[in-house]
Amino acid sequence: MIVERLRVPEALVPDRDEWPFTVPVVRSLIGEGLALDRPVTFVVGENGSGKSTVVEALAEAWGVDVRGGRGDSRWSSPLEKSALGRVLRVDRTPVGARLTGTAARGFFLRSETALDMFGRFEPGDPAFRDVSHGESFLQAFDSHFDGRGLYLLYEPEAALSFSSCLRLMGTLADVVETGGQVVCATHSPVLTAWPGARILEVGDHGVRAVEWADLDLVRHWRSFLEGPEGYLRHL
Repeated sequence: MIVERLRVPEALVPDRDEWPFTVPVVRSLIGEGLALDRPVTFVVGENGSGKSTVVEALAEAWGVDVRGGRGDSRWSSPLEKSALGRVLRVDRTPVGARLTGTAARGFFLRSETALDMFGRFEPGDPAFRDVSHGESFLQAFDSHFDGRGLYLLYEPEAALSFSSCLRLMGTLADVVETGGQVVCATHSPVLTAWPGARILEVGDHGVRAVEWADLDLVRHWRSFLEGPEGYLRHL
């Protein structure tokens, strides 16, 4: 483990009635915060539930550009930290404390900025030039998901087929084996089936740990596949 807790000290909250502190999952970070107790954590929830807000703030607090990339790289234009990123505190394990300032401290892949990010990876490298969108994601996993560090993903399944999601799961297993830690926001019932992962479901209730079989997204996908007409007739 590298990060063991995310928290926002009470004294640093400017106004609980202003965004993003009005978002239930963000409010749950105030005070004792949220424990990360397993090497792989999935954050799931509906659109607008606060998944991206939390993962982006974690990237900022850890020191990774929120537009994506390695922990030791920055885009040409600097960004100010978000309201949550400015106050979020990351409690590191002794292992995590030793990673401060090192080039191997991690990577952030987010689906909506991935193509721009890949364009900054050695422009002459055909690994990111002569492949499909989904294949470029897999190349990024193969090239940059190695070594001990914090690996952040935001909806990586957006470009992946079913089989590619399984391949990513294998990559995550390799990351964990080398001492890395993963935090992934996702809508994928495939990725969240990773054995031993902690699944955090966010919503109006804030945040709670949920078993895979009890996830709303798993229940809905299962019901849809068994009888899509039960959903489609309402459209």
